[in-house]
Amino acid sequence: MIKNIKWLFLVSLTFAACSSDDEGSSVTEQPITAGSANFSKYIALGDSFAAGYSDNALFKTGQENSYPNILAQQFALAGGGSFTTPFMNDDIGGLLFGGNVNPAFGKRIYLQGFLNATTPNIIPVPGNSTTEASTQLAGPFNNMGIPGAKSFHLTVPGYGTLNPYFGRFASSAGASVIGDAVVQDATFFSLWIGGNDVLTYASSGGTGTDQTGNLDPTTYAANDITDPMVFDNVYNGLVNALTVNGAKGVVANLPYINTLPYFTTVPYNPVPPLPAENAAQINQIGGAINQINAAMGEPARFVTLSSTANNPLLILDESLPNISAQITGVLTPVVGAQTAAFLGNLYGRARHAKNIKNEDPNLSFIDYILLPTRAIIGTNQAGIPAPFNVVGVTFPLQDGNVLTNDEAGKIKVATDAYNITIQNAAEAKGLAFVDTKVIMNQLLNGGIRFGNHHVTAAYITGGAFSLDGIHPSARGYSLIANKFLEAIAQKYGSSIPAVNMGSYPIQYPVTMN
Repeated sequence: MIKNIKWLFLVSLTFAACSSDDEGSSVTEQPITAGSANFSKYIALGDSFAAGYSDNALFKTGQENSYPNILAQQFALAGGGSFTTPFMNDDIGGLLFGGNVNPAFGKRIYLQGFLNATTPNIIPVPGNSTTEASTQLAGPFNNMGIPGAKSFHLTVPGYGTLNPYFGRFASSAGASVIGDAVVQDATFFSLWIGGNDVLTYASSGGTGTDQTGNLDPTTYAANDITDPMVFDNVYNGLVNALTVNGAKGVVANLPYINTLPYFTTVPYNPVPPLPAENAAQINQIGGAINQINAAMGEPARFVTLSSTANNPLLILDESLPNISAQITGVLTPVVGAQTAAFLGNLYGRARHAKNIKNEDPNLSFIDYILLPTRAIIGTNQAGIPAPFNVVGVTFPLQDGNVLTNDEAGKIKVATDAYNITIQNAAEAKGLAFVDTKVIMNQLLNGGIRFGNHHVTAAYITGGAFSLDGIHPSARGYSLIANKFLEAIAQKYGSSIPAVNMGSYPIQYPVTMN
């Protein structure tokens, strides 16, 4: 009988325990461990993403919500040490140079509301920056994310004289970013660099040069694409320097830059239905140009514009053969030599934008309209007579307003080459690897769900990206941090909890508490 009572008592405890678990009142927590990693001295290298840049600026709260700062907070649970950041003075952003504002270093922007059902009113926050670029901060600093830095910039002695963000905390006028990192003798590092090696080209609408084949980065202009061999040599040099003392780390590859909201928000066909008479006039000119293309054995450049449906934008494509002379010759008998020459110069490399998506990427053809371009679509171009002055309709969007399919192709080739370098380096050195291409594809195709929350790559409403359309929001940075933690756990066997992404805002308010 006593044995039966004991057995019944144990059974009752078992049922009670199961009931308690089902109700969520008893949770078995996994011990927090560093695995084979050592987080006691963590250094983060990278560009604006590592710095915590958001909403078109670098500002203090954004830096606090950077993915390296979030990682450092979680690393502290597993023996991580202190993590210092070269904080800005305020949440306004921007830099002062001798007390003067430099418009190249803009203030933070915020969403004030909507001008209409589809047009957000995004403006700079009130107030003035209080961060003086020439004020030297006492380092060293663990977060060495440098807005604007390309891969090879991290190795340049005296880079602080070229980039004031680094200049604020460089150890000396002649210091390099990697040099200031290595002397700190980190036990763990993160390295996410390479985005700016194609981003400046993309965000300028392809106005730079693809420098593939040019191994001298000192000859590059600001908007150029970095040669993949230059990237390979620099990147492996960075990883070798960071691991020379046996440090472990995590690296990340690059998504296709042109999949960010800055390039995908404005559709290729936002032109509303045209009055029938206007459509007919434009179609007459476009038809004549298409006949010239047909005679030359080339595809048509103009579509038939509609008076009942939205129409594609008219753009300039510098990859096209210039047929200005042919247009002038064909139209001279019709409209006269002067007008024909004007139209020839205007439309010699013009075509309508396209967005042809195909399961076979080699058959896709996509033009990307830059986010700021939406402000000029439908406006009148100064110095051009009507009716040829309507921007994006009768006046082609210029090179800096559009990233064409041809230009996006150059970015893809370079990015693919960079990513091979990054993955090979991770495998060779036994580093944790984060595949941000996969993450971006998830954000583009249905989004990522966490608890009751959901983030996508949609501009403003998606939650993953800030108002500048390029850099993550605070919630986006928390997503990145969690993905880094996943990769670290997989590689080094650590068990560090993820952060609650829901506690990070999608958008920052105009003023911070």
